[in-house]
Amino acid sequence: MKIRLLHKNEEPPYDLLLSADPSKESIDDYLRRGDCYVAEHSHQITGVYVLLPTRTGTAELVNIAVDESQQGKGMGKLLVRDAIQTATEKGYKTMEVGTGNSSIHQLALYQKCGFRITGVDLDFFIRHYEEEIFENGIQCRDMVRLSQDL
Repeated sequence: MKIRLLHKNEEPPYDLLLSADPSKESIDDYLRRGDCYVAEHSHQITGVYVLLPTRTGTAELVNIAVDESQQGKGMGKLLVRDAIQTATEKGYKTMEVGTGNSSIHQLALYQKCGFRITGVDLDFFIRHYEEEIFENGIQCRDMVRLSQDL
């Protein structure tokens, strides 16, 4: 598997990006402002993440997704670790990530990769998404914010 920066002339892997964020408008916004990295296996894109500069010295991991056929094989952890390494190499001092209160597996993954919970944005998904989101039988309402020093 190889992880690389998506070239500006390449079509973003919307199928994967939309699996992590149901708003194409939000995705297009952060793709314009950030860098999209893709994981390839046998010339197929099987994973993606977007690294977005937010303020001086800080980058946010705003979308991370793994093809359903590759889930449960450690690719998510590889993508998060690559994002941390890339942010460190780019000189960022802090990395942040936000996920839904219902994203149980993602919350565990981020903490296993060294992130700590720093706050909760109550009703974030109610305010920013027209349709209700449910995961793991739980309504996604709040954004759980995590960060780590690099």
